[in-house]
Amino acid sequence: MMRCLSRLAYLLTLFVGTASLLHAAPVPIPHGTVDLVTENQAIQPGKSFYAGLKFNLEEGWHIYWINPGDAGQPPRVNWQLPSGITAAAIEWPYPQPLAAYSAMDFGYQGEVLLLVPMKASAALKAGSPASLNAEIKMIVCREMCIPGKAQVSLALPVAAQAGSPSAAKPLFDAARRKLPQPAPRNWTFRAADQKDSFRLVASVGHSLGKATFFPLQDSQIENAAAQNVQPSKTGFSMTLKKSTQLLKPISHLRGVLLVGDKAYDIDVPVK
Repeated sequence: MMRCLSRLAYLLTLFVGTASLLHAAPVPIPHGTVDLVTENQAIQPGKSFYAGLKFNLEEGWHIYWINPGDAGQPPRVNWQLPSGITAAAIEWPYPQPLAAYSAMDFGYQGEVLLLVPMKASAALKAGSPASLNAEIKMIVCREMCIPGKAQVSLALPVAAQAGSPSAAKPLFDAARRKLPQPAPRNWTFRAADQKDSFRLVASVGHSLGKATFFPLQDSQIENAAAQNVQPSKTGFSMTLKKSTQLLKPISHLRGVLLVGDKAYDIDVPVK
């Protein structure tokens, strides 16, 4: 009986210790919070894993996409990681268009998870925790913009196995569904320079009457201008008004094309 109680006490202590490692309280930012979360409950040496920056914003406030549009700046992260763990660039879910007077921003409202791929070296020693730390700088906007800064951290055990999914796993699944994907192989695109606008033509095998283009580079199109979409038998054509700040011709139209709730990366030569 005493042996069983000792075993139970040991398991309870182990569970509480692991739970405390995985717990990181959300950090206040202007009009919201930010939190560092991971997809799994442990780091496995020699394997890749995902961390995420989870923002929760008050109603009406937003942060910015990689191309913020007419104003703002995307969140910027400075990682402080233990030897043997490296972070790659943020993977950005497709944004929302956020109209503000005569301008148009691209960003996120409410809850959003920005995905960060990470790699653990095979030389990482199992059996001890690894502390992930990051300083995040962001601008949070509504009718006005407020700069913010937060230091987030999370300690994870290093183990021979990655462990079970964390409580944040559904957030990672939802964010991945919003990541732009390569367009299907049977889709083709072409773009033409038409003096005051660009004409983007898509052939996807069936008629489409609605699509939204988010440019990856600023000062190419007028973000607030209507994107006139004309369906065709095999796809659509879209007229994108040139930005008044565009000073020289561009060779490629690069961005994210949103069709329904699916986003696609496109890079189209401009003729």
